[in-house]
Amino acid sequence: MQGYRSYDAFTGLEAAIVLIAFVVVAALFSYVVLGAGFFTTQKAQETVYSGVGMASSSLEILGDVYGNSTGVGGTNAEIDGVMFVTGLTAGGSSIDFSRTTITYSNKDNVTLVQRSSSIDSTSSNVVVDRSTVGQNEWAIIDIQNDDSDKGALLENQEQFTIYVKLDTPNYISKNEDFSIDIRPDQGAAYSIKRTAPARIYKMNVLY
Repeated sequence: MQGYRSYDAFTGLEAAIVLIAFVVVAALFSYVVLGAGFFTTQKAQETVYSGVGMASSSLEILGDVYGNSTGVGGTNAEIDGVMFVTGLTAGGSSIDFSRTTITYSNKDNVTLVQRSSSIDSTSSNVVVDRSTVGQNEWAIIDIQNDDSDKGALLENQEQFTIYVKLDTPNYISKNEDFSIDIRPDQGAAYSIKRTAPARIYKMNVLY
């Protein structure tokens, strides 16, 4: 049978090559799919974390909110200033009060309260005497648990005492509801909603 040739071996080799090619292609495809899946998962996590950060506030009010009246105490007096202490929530990010805005609102008005003095992130000792705060202005009048520069950055364990001086149209009458919104440059605003008491004295705890 001279001249007879068998192609069985070549056919088996070709099948092996095709099989290996399919395995390689499948492996590459799986790698691409897994990579895309990991990338999508990572982006989804970043979106969730970012959303949580924007939806939740790092601020909290420590203790009571006080309203003071410089007029005569009694049923006809009005509250012209609001004072409160604020700090960070557990695990909350630091807040730069040089980039924070405060808004006062009642049933009739929404007013952007101005900062009493110009400060920035690197300012040292941003504490202001309460008596120098003008109408429709706010200021940091005390800082606790800060042994360094008393700067505008509210950090862990620090406490800022904020004083908001109202202007005449926004004086708070007895039994009146009002809101003060603290808006950091990042994260959600923190809203303080309180009601004036039925009888107003020089210093009042607001609930």
